[in-house]
Amino acid sequence: GMPMAGVPHHAAETYLRRLVEQGIRVAVCDQVQDPREAKGVVDRAVTRVLTPGTLVDESLLEEGRENLVAAVAPFPDDRVAVAVAELSTGSFTVAECRPDGIADLLARFAPSELLVPESIDLEESIRLPEDLANSIGAVETRRAGWLFTAEEGDRTLREHYRVANLEAFGLVADDPATAAAGALLRYLLETQAADRAGNPDGPRPLAHLRPPRRRNDDRRMQLDLATLSSLEIERTSRRGEVEGSLLSVFPHCRTAMGRRALRRRLCWPLIGVAEIQARHRAVGGLIEDREAADAIRAGLAGMNDVARIAGRVAVGRATPRDVVALGRSVQAARPIVELLAERPAFAPVHDRLEATINALTPLAERIATTCIDDPPAHLRDGGLVRDGVDEALDEARVLERDATSWLVDYQARIVEETGIGALKVGFNKVFGYYIEVSKANDARIPAGFVRKQTLKNAERYITDELKVFEDKVLTAGARGLEREKVVFADLCRSIAEHLEPIAAFGDAIADVDGTQCLAETAYRLDWVRPEVDDSNALELIEARHPVLDASMRDRFVPNDARLATADEPATLALITGPNMAGKSTYIR
Repeated sequence: GMPMAGVPHHAAETYLRRLVEQGIRVAVCDQVQDPREAKGVVDRAVTRVLTPGTLVDESLLEEGRENLVAAVAPFPDDRVAVAVAELSTGSFTVAECRPDGIADLLARFAPSELLVPESIDLEESIRLPEDLANSIGAVETRRAGWLFTAEEGDRTLREHYRVANLEAFGLVADDPATAAAGALLRYLLETQAADRAGNPDGPRPLAHLRPPRRRNDDRRMQLDLATLSSLEIERTSRRGEVEGSLLSVFPHCRTAMGRRALRRRLCWPLIGVAEIQARHRAVGGLIEDREAADAIRAGLAGMNDVARIAGRVAVGRATPRDVVALGRSVQAARPIVELLAERPAFAPVHDRLEATINALTPLAERIATTCIDDPPAHLRDGGLVRDGVDEALDEARVLERDATSWLVDYQARIVEETGIGALKVGFNKVFGYYIEVSKANDARIPAGFVRKQTLKNAERYITDELKVFEDKVLTAGARGLEREKVVFADLCRSIAEHLEPIAAFGDAIADVDGTQCLAETAYRLDWVRPEVDDSNALELIEARHPVLDASMRDRFVPNDARLATADEPATLALITGPNMAGKSTYIR
């Protein structure tokens, strides 16, 4: 009873993107049976379910932006829990707030899709905002109310993570956050379960999804929806574009992971003085040491989006290029580790990065020795695995490439054995391989020759050895492709066994990239490091609006601001003036 459409296989991604951008959930049906084995219509099944918040394919995602799906679990005791996950990277976060703060909390996450319970009575009892999904720019998906209970969430989470209880994750059985996390996990499992039919030997479903982590908001400034919009942190308020936003001032990230991390830094600012000062020391170190900064930037340029590559491996959607890119990224990170080792401000991220690289280096070396340097986009026609990696694959390739030389050798050998000088070995598409002997030599035909075809002046024969060779050659391409698929699947299984260090590797690279981006921007725009302390005084000298300053440069007029002193804390600052006087610029 659902609308269906057939599209050209090579153009499927284009159609899928257009559908998902409209908020439509799409089920993809593929052939799941070898047509040679089918009697009548070839079996088909749903192999993929795509929704706005559960995309993993590189072509369907904006590389520098998180693609999150969130679930809201309202509770009658005036609490609302939110679970947020990014399927493409495996991040999984839970948080709680009061009903009047739910829109602000979700705005900071900015999910593409929002799961809410169908129970209208429950929503009205705790006064969830009307049109919540639309207010944060998300697509709303309604789910059965029983999926949002703490009991169901506890069972779903324990089964998936194979634990006796959820205490290690900071959750308890009757926790609203448990309900939200369980409802979200159940949805992710349902959208990805179809892939298991085509890859039963792959990693367990959502093996890359990290355990839910409770958001520690004590360390972050809680920006509400109005502030995020008014300050135009990631989008302009009029056109909804990145260009002209605060985020657009920082174009110097070298990786997609770094761009996503930078967005989180801007939307969830630090409030702890010690943490802010530590970040400033790292940024300041790169501003002062331009040679090191340039070397780190050069090293990051060789990084691929390993976090999303791991996600595609975990859901069975990885490509040959994904696998090779993962290996190259690990190998490219070694010089970065050496550079960070000499800088105390980067000690924490250096230690994390070094540990993950050490864990992943054997895997990266195996990928490098198994796969060619320039891999194909897909495995439909093979061409990924190097010669010498798999004996059966090498044999198939030799047969494909060197069939002619084998036939020449074989012909010379049977000429010598039979003494028939005019004998020749040939091939045609109708009859396959044959040994042709003129009728004048009928009496000299050995017993092992089996007549295959009669011509006017010759007979064509086949031998057991030639028949075996024929079978091998005619199936060599298919057998070679099957062997490549086996080797590739084995590589993917090995990668799936390293999902945890890969995730940690991606996080560390994102931190390094985000920091160098801040440093590069500060250096190019001649920014000054602020002095941050625990006092209530705010003193800005010749302060500049970062977005306007970046676009106007020498034409922007800086302003001073002194709010409070050490002895007199400010409670209110009233800024007045005529239209176009620059009030909003000054406030920002």
